[in-house]
Amino acid sequence: MPIIRDLSELPKTARGGAVAIGNFDGVHLGHLRIVQRLLQRARAVSGPAIVFTFDPHPVRILRPDECPPPLTWTERKAQLLAQHGVTKIVAYPTDEALLRLSAQEFFDKIVCQALDARAMVEGPNFFFGHHREGNIEVLGQLTAAAGISLDVVQPFEQDGAIVSSSLVRQLISAGEVARAARMLSAPYRIRGMVTHGAGRGVKLGFPTANLEAVDTLLPDMGVYAGRAWLGAESYPAAIHLGPNPTFGEAFAKVEVHLIDHHETIYGEPLEVEFLERLRDIVAFDDLAQLVKQLEQDVAHSRIIAAQS
Repeated sequence: MPIIRDLSELPKTARGGAVAIGNFDGVHLGHLRIVQRLLQRARAVSGPAIVFTFDPHPVRILRPDECPPPLTWTERKAQLLAQHGVTKIVAYPTDEALLRLSAQEFFDKIVCQALDARAMVEGPNFFFGHHREGNIEVLGQLTAAAGISLDVVQPFEQDGAIVSSSLVRQLISAGEVARAARMLSAPYRIRGMVTHGAGRGVKLGFPTANLEAVDTLLPDMGVYAGRAWLGAESYPAAIHLGPNPTFGEAFAKVEVHLIDHHETIYGEPLEVEFLERLRDIVAFDDLAQLVKQLEQDVAHSRIIAAQS
């Protein structure tokens, strides 16, 4: 699905529908609850189901030192939302002009004039406008005055906790990728470019793709079972995230062994899903111990990927 970034080029098919505004970082189960209601309201008004999000997150401009790494890049976010029925994605370029708009101005310019919204769907903690002056109560007043319906969707709870981007981020940072996956619409995924490494993996019989330029949150250091995506093709993967203490290296790297893939992919983009954490990173006394452990990691990764 093409991502709309310029409201002056907004097609007619992206007007007159149901709109949900927010960051949708991670596209978790709470977001999907909003999307489900959005689709219902879009059908009721015979219009498109539109998600209006921001690129980058407003906090990155307002308080860059406080902005956490994102869980999803914009294209991935749009892909996940489209898979669940959203018909149009707007990723508005966040700038100072947008952040200076009052709540009334944002509502008039974005919701009414640009999108011609007939319905809105939001969570109870929705804020908008300069200094977050607009909340869900203010939005209710504005939508009522404009003749736009407003649905307020309650958060999604799992295991006694409210599912949120912050909670998912905490779990991933702690390496709890399997638990995080249960809160997400798909297993957690990162992307990067494959670069040259030390070449030790090839000599040991386990060639790895060294991933750099990752622009989203990295899980905690460890060895993981996952799946790697080269374009539309996917492969089971064993992922090493951290240093290589066996070889005296202290700096962290992302190394991905694509199981049953034997071609060179230097310079290629690679996406990697984290399915389950297998173990901590440890230093081995000799290469024989290391190879034995790698064999076990690959075998476990193959089984876990096949079951996912």
